[in-house]
Amino acid sequence: MPNKKFIAFIVFVAFALWLSVLAPTAAIAWMLVILLLTIYLFAFEVAEVDEVAITIMVLLGLTSLPLVHGVMGLDSPLIDSKYLFDGFSSNAVMSIIAVMIIGAGLDKTGLMTKVAAFILKVGGRSEARIIPIVSSTVGFISSFMQNVGAAALFIPVVNRISVRSGVPMSRLLMPMGFTAILGGTITMVGSSPLILLNDLIHTANHGIAAEHQMQTWGLFSVTPIGIALVITGILYFVIAGKFILPTTKDNKETTSVINHIKNVYGIDYDLFEVGVPDNSPLVGMTLDQVETIYKVRVIAVRDSQNHNLIGHGSVERGTQIQEKMTLGLLTSMDNLKSFVDGFGLELSNKIEKFADILSTQNCGTAEIVIPPNSSIIGKTARDIWLRKTYGLAMVAMHRGGKTMQEGEGIRDIEFQSGDTLVVYVCWNDLERLRSNPDFIAITDNYPKQEESRPEKVKWAGLFFGLALFLVLFTDIDLSVALLTGALGMILTKVLKIEEAYRAVSWKTVFLLASLIPLGLAVSKTGTALWIAKETVAVVGDMAPWIILAAMAVLATFFTLVMSNVGATILLVPIAVNIAIQVGADPAIYALTVAIATSNSFLIPTHQVNALIMGPGGYKVGDFIKAGGIMTILFLVVMLLMMSIVF
Repeated sequence: MPNKKFIAFIVFVAFALWLSVLAPTAAIAWMLVILLLTIYLFAFEVAEVDEVAITIMVLLGLTSLPLVHGVMGLDSPLIDSKYLFDGFSSNAVMSIIAVMIIGAGLDKTGLMTKVAAFILKVGGRSEARIIPIVSSTVGFISSFMQNVGAAALFIPVVNRISVRSGVPMSRLLMPMGFTAILGGTITMVGSSPLILLNDLIHTANHGIAAEHQMQTWGLFSVTPIGIALVITGILYFVIAGKFILPTTKDNKETTSVINHIKNVYGIDYDLFEVGVPDNSPLVGMTLDQVETIYKVRVIAVRDSQNHNLIGHGSVERGTQIQEKMTLGLLTSMDNLKSFVDGFGLELSNKIEKFADILSTQNCGTAEIVIPPNSSIIGKTARDIWLRKTYGLAMVAMHRGGKTMQEGEGIRDIEFQSGDTLVVYVCWNDLERLRSNPDFIAITDNYPKQEESRPEKVKWAGLFFGLALFLVLFTDIDLSVALLTGALGMILTKVLKIEEAYRAVSWKTVFLLASLIPLGLAVSKTGTALWIAKETVAVVGDMAPWIILAAMAVLATFFTLVMSNVGATILLVPIAVNIAIQVGADPAIYALTVAIATSNSFLIPTHQVNALIMGPGGYKVGDFIKAGGIMTILFLVVMLLMMSIVF
């Protein structure tokens, strides 16, 4: 992989040098270099997306030093430093923060549990009925909150529906995830690119002539297009789902969590109880010294005084094994045999001493997903003492369509967004994690009830409705309207202020705010206009719809290799200038880019796709198979609807 990155870097450098020679001014040449650097860093994941965005922002800011822009051959900085941090106070960024808080408030009321019950009541056990009900519900919800948030809310709901209906999660999660992405195109607050678009239009207006000035878009300007896309996605899965969606081997076994784990991840683990005799060579060793080598996971310990250690704050890797201890193990039969024989342990025929504390009423196997804003990303299970700190005994990690099990060094692998952890956990500990933004607990069909504040549902509904009313029927800024709803939920204790802070994906906030200066610099240096002129020189004689389609395809490609926010900021100024060059409406070209950056189904690079990959047991090939056709349908329907509506 490092070789590929190095080769790509050389190609990008060569391309940047070639473009800089063609550029008419030094400012444009340097902006082209920075644009290509941004694309390279995003596409090859050299650093986290927010780190890349902040790096680019700082690089632009450093050009305000006379020494720096003098050495670069510039008469003035690429961007005035007084505009460098405008993104952090922008309408778009504040709107996104408010949307995340409102979504968390609705979740706290237990609304999702009621939604799941309603879907089961209406849809029954029929896949053909459940898919459109789930998908349309998620599509509607994601039209008013971030699609990643909507998907995260609905993963436990889909799991509950799967368990109770017998329909495998693999048949439900992909339609749900794709529709969550599509639902973000229904309103101007459904996805980050659309929230950002009006700010980009204001920025672009500073660099274009008065006769080409653009009006901003209203909340429901894109609604006909978004609804058509959602309907297309639902019909696609209802009609073609049986051909494109993977299926677990035995649908009947989905009612059992352990069978679901075995089918999806190929893990054949069971629970065993062993005693440690006086003369065992295991005495004096620590759990860390034996677990990885013998591929066993100790999830409970009873000492010689009959004190039980299990869950949060108890069993940890430094626990020393003593005489007459009893160990609760999670492992396969083959690994158990070598472990028992090797240390002369006493294997019980059944779970006896741990019968109560390890009963299915108290503990079990669960799936945990690492969300994009988790603070444990980049850390290992050892770094955070996963078992001791959170009570999670990890037995497998699923990433990129591959499952790694105990004995494969999973506790030394740094966590990434979208990782699915298979863990053994006490339900009390799992319940505690539901309020922890570092994890998404997929498994929820256990005796404990989801923590919620159902008594606050009226307050949540009231302030959600108030926010929508202000957006629809007043001229107040979108950010102020949405923050009114978010603040109302905090003041009425739907959410505590600490929960509101945790609900915000600060990675997304910094990504968006840090890239806004890049869009401004692309516009003010004349880079967007120059690229537009060069593009028009190639495609200017073609039909207007072909040029518009080319922009949509370009945006689709960019969003597959970098963030949709980054793609939008890079391409909107270019699209606006191309539209002016060919005599088209620049606002429509800008809108085309902002919508097309949601066309991210082909590979699991979108955060929603990364979230559903593990719980659904999907491989990259599954996304290519289902997402390839969806990508084409998206482009066709979007362009057709835009020609009708505008």
